[in-house]
Formats: sequence, C-alpha cells, structure tokens
Amino acid sequence: MASGSQRAVITAIAGNGILTVLKFAVAVPTHSAAMMNEAVHSLMDTLNQIFLLIGLIQGKRVADNQYAFGHGQKKYLWNLWSAIGLFSIGCGLGLAHAWHVFDRVGESPTETILSIGGISFDAMWLGGLVLMLALLIEGYVLGVAWREFKRRAFKENLSPWQKLFRPSDPTLLAVLLEDAVALTGVIFAATGILMSRISGNMIWDVAFSIVIALMLGVTAVILGALNMRLLLAVRDPDAEAVFEAIAKAHREIERYHDLRSIVLDESHTVLVAEVEFREEAILSGLRNRIDQNESDMLASVSEDRKADSNLREYIMDRAAVQATLERSEELIDELEIQLKDLCPRVSHVTIEIQGMVKKLDDQISTDFTVKGKK
Repeated sequence: MASGSQRAVITAIAGNGILTVLKFAVAVPTHSAAMMNEAVHSLMDTLNQIFLLIGLIQGKRVADNQYAFGHGQKKYLWNLWSAIGLFSIGCGLGLAHAWHVFDRVGESPTETILSIGGISFDAMWLGGLVLMLALLIEGYVLGVAWREFKRRAFKENLSPWQKLFRPSDPTLLAVLLEDAVALTGVIFAATGILMSRISGNMIWDVAFSIVIALMLGVTAVILGALNMRLLLAVRDPDAEAVFEAIAKAHREIERYHDLRSIVLDESHTVLVAEVEFREEAILSGLRNRIDQNESDMLASVSEDRKADSNLREYIMDRAAVQATLERSEELIDELEIQLKDLCPRVSHVTIEIQGMVKKLDDQISTDFTVKGKK
C-alpha cells in the first residue's frame, strides 16, 4: 500500500522540482506577481513532498523498544509539519509579495522585452510556455496520484468521492490535493497574466496571485486538520463494526463490552475488547479434554509415584485448569482470525475474558423452583 503512495510522492517531487526552477527563471525578469507566487507554490510543494517522503520512509520502520507498535504515526507528524509549516510560510510569502507588487502597480510595465543571444522577444510568451509545460507536468503528476487513489477506493469498496471524506492514507491525499491545487494555480496564473496584458492593468496579475497564495493557506488548514485528527488516537469505526458483527454471530459469546480501537496508520489498527462466554461453550467437550490432559500427565509420572493421592489430586486440578485455559484460548484465537480476515488492517488485538454467563445453572435453578411449587 505504501509503495503506491511513495511512487506518487517521488513523481510529484521530480515534477515540482523542475517547475520551481522554470517558474523562478521566468518570474524574476517578468516581475509577474502571479508567476512569482506560482514559483513559491511549486517550491513549497517540492519541500512538502520531500517531507512526505521522509515520513513514508520512517513510517516503514518496524516496532522496537521505543515504538512498540512501529513508527507508522511518524508519517502524520511529518505531514503535519509540512502542512502547517511550509504551506503557511508559502501563503505568507505569497501575500507579502502580492502586496509589494500592488504597492508598485503603476510603476510596473505590463510588457517586458527580453533579449537572449541578440534575439528580443516578449517575456509573456516565455511565461506562457512555462505555464503550458507546468500544466502538462502537473496534469501527469495528478493523474498518477488519482489512479492510485481510485485503486485504493475500489479496494475498500468505496467510490473515489466517498474516499475523499474517509481518507485512510493522508500522504496520498496530500499529494492528490496539492497537485489539484497546483493545477488550479497554473490556470489562475495564466489568467492573471493574460488579463493584465489585455487590459494593460497589473491589478489582475496581483489579484490572481493573492488567490494562489490563499489556496496555499487553505491547503495548510485542510492537511493540518486531517493529520492532527489521525495523530490524536482516532478510533476505527469499521474495525469495531466488524468485531461487533463477529461477536453477535458467534454462538459461544454471550455479550461484549468496552470495545475500543486506535488507528496507528492506514495499515495498522489496535483493537481491544472484553467478552463474556456462555458457560456451555466452555464446558462443551471439556470433560474429555480434562481426562486426556490427566492421562498425559500421569503418563509422565513414574510408577512408584502414581499411588500418591496428593500428586493425583494436583494432576486432576491442573488438568482441569489447563483444559479450561486451552478452550478459552481457542475461542479467542477464533475471534482474532475472523477479525483479521475481514479487516486485515487490524494488526494488534487484545481480547480479555471477563467471565462466563451461567445460563445452565440459572435454568436448573428455575426448573427446580417450578417443580418444587408443583
């Protein structure tokens, strides 16, 4: 699962890294506020996706003495830092630059002539070429992320639009959202530059640069809220619903309670619960198991000690306890296997036996009382 996200992130880093260089190369000579904000946008995207890649790599590390359930949540931490830090900085820089350009609107020419190798040309065409290239690269990167996102959605029996509101992998969602915003930003930048050229008023360029900066801020808020939610030990309602269905259908379970879960990352959920078994489920076939355990224990005792009444009493008690524990463990193992088969992301399960419901004793007591009254 993580490999698809990593492929999307690496593709995004390569694409945005190229676009950052090209956009800055055009923004500086043209003095376009929209192009400069697009350059800042691509720079923030590149740095952010480097953070995402670091989080993915660290999140793959297995459990150790410090991290009992693995390092999966480090992905959310790196995502949170990148969202709140980088995108907020990008938004602030973009708004500051837009204000600086707005303050000098009357002084900035709408037409800039560049000369390279003795050839003079309008810088707008160079900006248009870079934006067209950006449109193609951002579209390709968005396509890679969208295909992986759709594959995940169909695997979970969800439509892509449903999965947008129930994300299990914030890294992939971050890449998808950033690429969609980046593609929109390219269109806005092109519109601002074109409108300024047609009208002869740089205010259009400034206005669209402000929109691009604000998009970075909105992206920061959305990604920050998503990753903060996952860092705060959010429950896994799907895993809990699967356990409830299994428990209700299991003939040996009378009731369950204190059901809880924690999402560690998109591949790991911890689930804990307490169950009460029906007494007849534990006692069914227990006599034969006790006899077998007792026979096995006696077989390991020397002949001269088999007549020891204390030893035989100990063996009988131990055989009964062992048989009960074995039966209880079998039932717990059955529950865990069913749960992990139906919900594979449940990686750690703790089921505690709270007791047995004595329905058989209650029934005998009731029958005896009724008969006594007769």
